[in-house]
Amino acid sequence: MIRKVLDNYREILYHTLIAAFIGIIVGIIDTIFGLGLLKVSEIRDNNLFIFVPLLPLAGIGIVLLYRKFSNHSLKGMSLLFDTGCGENDKIPKMLIPLVMVSTWLTHLFGGSAGREGVAVQLGGAISHNIGRKLKLKDNARVLMIAGMAAGFAGLFQTPLAATFFAMEVMMAGSLVYEALLPALAGSFVASFTSHTLGLEKFSFIIKDNLEINFSTIIKLVIIGILFGLVGGGFAHILDSSKRFFARIMVNPISRIFIMGCGISILLLVLGMGRYTGLGLNLIGASFNGGNINFYDWFFKFALTILTLSAGYQGGEVTPLFAIGATLGVVAASILGLPPMLIGALGYAAVFGSATNTLLAPILIGVEIFGSNNTLLFVIVCSIAYVFNGNRSIYKSQKAYSFLNTIK
Repeated sequence: MIRKVLDNYREILYHTLIAAFIGIIVGIIDTIFGLGLLKVSEIRDNNLFIFVPLLPLAGIGIVLLYRKFSNHSLKGMSLLFDTGCGENDKIPKMLIPLVMVSTWLTHLFGGSAGREGVAVQLGGAISHNIGRKLKLKDNARVLMIAGMAAGFAGLFQTPLAATFFAMEVMMAGSLVYEALLPALAGSFVASFTSHTLGLEKFSFIIKDNLEINFSTIIKLVIIGILFGLVGGGFAHILDSSKRFFARIMVNPISRIFIMGCGISILLLVLGMGRYTGLGLNLIGASFNGGNINFYDWFFKFALTILTLSAGYQGGEVTPLFAIGATLGVVAASILGLPPMLIGALGYAAVFGSATNTLLAPILIGVEIFGSNNTLLFVIVCSIAYVFNGNRSIYKSQKAYSFLNTIK
């Protein structure tokens, strides 16, 4: 009995040390990816009418890159979920450079996309291949989760949120507790590494607060439901849109070129590039008193779905942050609430409802906006989680049901 306990501790410690090593590697690669993304975004913004019209040609280049080097890598996040659940036994090493270069191309030429999915894929692919080298196939899920957490934390520098995001996203409604210490180690090391190498963290301390009374609770319930419907709606429409366009335009090259033409026109006509790229401009405006239009969240919502449905690469989370923040500012003006505070709640809750996670968005709120309004993040993110329709942007996400365990 004692030997068994000691063996378990030894295994946990071994995985934790490996995860810390993975965190260093992932933090370095996240830094290269993140700084490169900021640079190409800056180049695009300074030469908008040169790069955005070429988005269709960039799309063809992305498809051809994957065809030549690793078409299997196009499965992206699904590869990680399938591998973590034992339904796939190999993630191609080529996924790492392909997803980085293709995402840089998407952003350089104006596509409305994110970066989180890319960072998580990088972390998962690196941890999986290190695990194979060390012949740790039986513990693939633990290292996979640690690598995913490191990827998220290295880019956003929110290690607690990254840890619980990786633990709960693979199976909605369940936490993989055996991965807790390795995921924490990978997250904190990756976050420290990327910060040390010069990748900056976005944070904004919200000083506003709300008096909790009946009227306030009603308003919080309303915005929680709103954020849940928008996040869940994003996940549902994204999945439907991908399937629809894949059905009517079977050839990936034709699809990305034709849709790229339309997207590039829309990006220039709607706000002169306001909705290109990550949406950091919208996030900045939400928390620095900038101009937020009542339709900003909707245009970012629609253009991100179109960009990803066409076949361009990048994540969904940073655009979801932008959608939530701008929607929160609009909702605050209608309900007579502090706009920055509600923008922060939307930033976290729309992300949570779209990814079908609960603890991660609450911790995102605390790590980015401070702990002053933790209770509000708990309330709004919980309501949004309940009202998201059990949807997720990750179609391979498994759903855990307590009822199934007691039948």
